[in-house]
Amino acid sequence: MSDSKEGALRLVQAASEAMTDGMVERLTTTGGNALEVLDRLNDEDTKDAVVKVIERLTELNRSGALDTLFDVVVLMHGARSALTDSMVERLVIWAETMVSNVANEHLAEFAGETVDAMHEAALETAKSKSSGGLMSTVAMLSKPETQQAMKFLMNFACKMQKNVAGTQ
Repeated sequence: MSDSKEGALRLVQAASEAMTDGMVERLTTTGGNALEVLDRLNDEDTKDAVVKVIERLTELNRSGALDTLFDVVVLMHGARSALTDSMVERLVIWAETMVSNVANEHLAEFAGETVDAMHEAALETAKSKSSGGLMSTVAMLSKPETQQAMKFLMNFACKMQKNVAGTQ
């Protein structure tokens, strides 16, 4: 035998003599787990999933989004660590208040009426064909219904602007 083979054989023999039964057991368990993981990678679906994850990680890294992703995770962890029980309680109360304000009968009825009106308007608009052109638009502007609709939209926009400016 050559010197390198004898040296390797002596190293393996010394390692096996130095290992305790617990060490051998852990090594066997670790080897078994490693083989199980490799066996799972032979499954087509698992292999495809792992390859896709690696490809997406590569894309995230190239674009710099991987750093952003980890920054968001660190931020979320910090926020979670900083939250106290009273802060969580106040957040829950705030969320309940928001749901109560939004989820009332009048608002639900208004939303339903709005959806119905939009649907009916879309059907009527789809039925009528426009001739197009400037003269057609001028003729439409002369109709009382068009003028009333424009007044409504102008009043609505003014009231919205007034309400928003009043809250600032």
